[in-house]
Amino acid sequence: QDGTLELIFAAYATTASASTSLIMQLLKHPRVLEKLREELRSKGILHNGCICEGSLRLDNINGLQYLDCVIKEVLRLFTPISGGYRTVLQTFELDGFQIPKGWSVMYSIRDTHDTAPVFKDVDVFDPDRFGQGRSEDKDGRFHYLPFGGGVRTCLGKHLAKLFLKALAIELASTSRFELATRTFPKITLVPVVHPVDGLKVKFFGLDSNQNEILTGTDAMLGATV
Repeated sequence: QDGTLELIFAAYATTASASTSLIMQLLKHPRVLEKLREELRSKGILHNGCICEGSLRLDNINGLQYLDCVIKEVLRLFTPISGGYRTVLQTFELDGFQIPKGWSVMYSIRDTHDTAPVFKDVDVFDPDRFGQGRSEDKDGRFHYLPFGGGVRTCLGKHLAKLFLKALAIELASTSRFELATRTFPKITLVPVVHPVDGLKVKFFGLDSNQNEILTGTDAMLGATV
């Protein structure tokens, strides 16, 4: 039973949290969304408003550098879980306090991302911080750890990032979407990062000419993520 609950939490709740955060940031930062579309066009994935057949191969997706930066920045600012637990293998001292062998300790991912000296303007959503010119995540081993760190880092991190990239490509290529409420919802951190009462978004399908696909009912346009 515990294993089943852990699987649901690790495989669903965290990815759902990151997916919602991704959609919210694309809504808040239309320039990021347009820059993502430009990369898809330049790599031959998006043409005349459609995803080119056979273009969504793993090597093509992994070659999208700006998309990778966007996903990294979402996970830096909105890491789904707050931290992880470890068992102390050897007594050590931290800031004048002795931590005995055998104690259970928790490290904070969010606090690490907020205080790591390698990140500039930590509250700003800036995917370019992970670009080749800056690479702020490359300075030091444990400044950026959305999937944890060490030998017990998340086993599903590559699959989770691939899922988020596929979602971003789909959103950037085949739809227009807008916030269905006046303001963005408040964010709560427990048990994972998520908007209070959900994120209400209205989606519009686009045809090959980037015109909205008309639908018979308004119900088909609304969605809560």
